[in-house]
Amino acid sequence: MPNDTVNDFNHQVIEEFRANRGRVGGYFEGARLILLTTTGARTGAEHTTPVAYLPDGADRILVIASAGGAPWHPAWYHNLLAHPEVTVESGAFTYRARAEVLKGEERDQVFARAVETDAGWSEYQRKAGRVIPVVALYEIAGGPPNINAGSMGEAIKVVHDAFRRELALIREAMSAVTEGGSPLGAQLRVNCLTFCHGLHNHHTGEDLGLFPFLADRHPEAAPAVARLREEHERIAALVEALRTALDTADPATARAEVERLTRELEAHLTYEEEQLLPLLDA
Repeated sequence: MPNDTVNDFNHQVIEEFRANRGRVGGYFEGARLILLTTTGARTGAEHTTPVAYLPDGADRILVIASAGGAPWHPAWYHNLLAHPEVTVESGAFTYRARAEVLKGEERDQVFARAVETDAGWSEYQRKAGRVIPVVALYEIAGGPPNINAGSMGEAIKVVHDAFRRELALIREAMSAVTEGGSPLGAQLRVNCLTFCHGLHNHHTGEDLGLFPFLADRHPEAAPAVARLREEHERIAALVEALRTALDTADPATARAEVERLTRELEAHLTYEEEQLLPLLDA
């Protein structure tokens, strides 16, 4: 594909991604996607590229420098080798990150996990005739997260929708596993555990920050806040049940726990939005 065509395609995806806070259609529909902004190795100018990613626990995400199976590394990879500090846009959040290229056995294990979820990575590797690099992106700590929203209420909705999208992807992958009779893959387990960790952090932040704020500013919301706290405890129990199911590596049990968590969480998110967003955006 000519460079001008690639640039036009990327520009369209970037605009759609930002307008819809991470949700895009077309070629990337249903994919886990970030916008990765790197500093040019030669020019020093910033370049933003849509890149697929893999969840990988609490501290990092992973990106693969496949270039669609081309025999050369993509430009963004050369840029981060020269300037490892990058910017990541996830749709809900924007943050600075440190890039680290994985080596040896760790790289091979991660790439094998990627192939397990999508055989297209293996085809890219075959076509490329090179070892396709895998890069870990570690968020650089520095204050509260930068949520892509214009108000507190909008921020809550943006984060909730990000959880909804990720859970939908997990449910889709879990259904494919159970219907096909395949074992529970390593990357799918990582996706579930990463989701569980993110949800725990979100609810902890609400318990310690948002709910006390509302108690001080809006005492009339006390009954709703009390209910939300109780729901956090029930959801935490469901998260632990899912973690236990993942340890058993039984796809049917894990899928059942994902469905239980989905039902409880969706009801919780909807109630929270109904009760709190009008107060936060007043």
